[in-house]
Amino acid sequence: MSTPYLHSAPTPSPSFSPITTSRFFQTSRVAFRNAVRCKAIEAVQLENGRPSANEVAGGNAIPSYVVAPNARIRDLVHRNDTRLRIFSGTANPALSQEIACYLGLELGKIKIKRFADGEIYVQLQESVRGCDVFLVQPTCPPANENLMELLIMIDACRRASAKNITAVIPYFGYARADRKTQGRESIAAKLVANLITEAGANRVLACDLHSGQSMGYFDIPVDHVYGQPVILDYLASKTICSDDLVVVSPDVGGVARARAFAKKLSDAPLAIVDKRRHGHNVAEVMNLIGDVRGKVAVMVDDMIDTAGTIAKGAALLHQEGAREVYACTTHAVFSPPAIERLSSGLFQEVIITNTIPVAEQNYFPQLTVLSVANLLGETVWRVHDDCSGGIEPYSSLGID
Repeated sequence: MSTPYLHSAPTPSPSFSPITTSRFFQTSRVAFRNAVRCKAIEAVQLENGRPSANEVAGGNAIPSYVVAPNARIRDLVHRNDTRLRIFSGTANPALSQEIACYLGLELGKIKIKRFADGEIYVQLQESVRGCDVFLVQPTCPPANENLMELLIMIDACRRASAKNITAVIPYFGYARADRKTQGRESIAAKLVANLITEAGANRVLACDLHSGQSMGYFDIPVDHVYGQPVILDYLASKTICSDDLVVVSPDVGGVARARAFAKKLSDAPLAIVDKRRHGHNVAEVMNLIGDVRGKVAVMVDDMIDTAGTIAKGAALLHQEGAREVYACTTHAVFSPPAIERLSSGLFQEVIITNTIPVAEQNYFPQLTVLSVANLLGETVWRVHDDCSGGIEPYSSLGID
């Protein structure tokens, strides 16, 4: 039996009772019933919870947990003989394959290689004249390599007379450089937006931008979708009593995100980790706003980079009497020493999505990877078919 890419969470305590799920969970589950399930399928009997190297590096084979493509979309694609094409860069071919599987399509044929001096070469190996092209390429580490590759892919499609070019960017690098915090700084997020636009993209599809204002940096339409429904659907399947639950923002800047998350999670109470530095070279003082004693704390953030903030916050939660701490994030950047911090025993479970591929050596027992392929696949189809995203249960997609 092939090893599933997603692996199961630790077995919950039998003393827990189920969360009182809201209408959001019910509609979300109906919507995704024909797509990639956003929860673990079975336990992985592997050392350190790692998938096989072939599944991580291959990228061409459909993962074993991906069920049949969405029948409704597949029938529409075939009935209308659409000119929809999906191409993958080298940053996350496994996610691209899952999106294509959801739509019932094959990935487009494309040749991408590096010359000896590091220059990138891209050639489309099939016609895209008059086609609606979607290029799946997160600008994750190495950010500059993947960004340049995306730009050259866009240029290749433009010169091949594609009708529309949509850059599907599950993780938008440089998003944190969205404002000037000191004099003489660049705003790299705006620069990257200009590069993508000038390369020839007609539209951008992004997932969980670091800040909403980044959408305004583009002079082309931006469809901003959220990984929140995928994580919420997974948490709803766990046996955690809603009365024991508290949602925690690891910093003041993420309060709005945590509040929205808590509202969907049976209107759970909210706590905030407040960090204050009283002067240069003075140790950081951390305070907790809210009550977590005896509770199951769910920390929510858009990304984990070095895991410094979320690890310190988890340590504070344990000091304040939290029974268990879960970390939930969309983008797993995992720059060193993130793995050491996350696997140190502070977290019952670290829940992430596959917007960024996780290297095999970065897997650890508490890690759970959820797929956003169904979310992005549905969005791709609605953009291609000129559908609105405001109809339940996809109102949270962010499509106008």
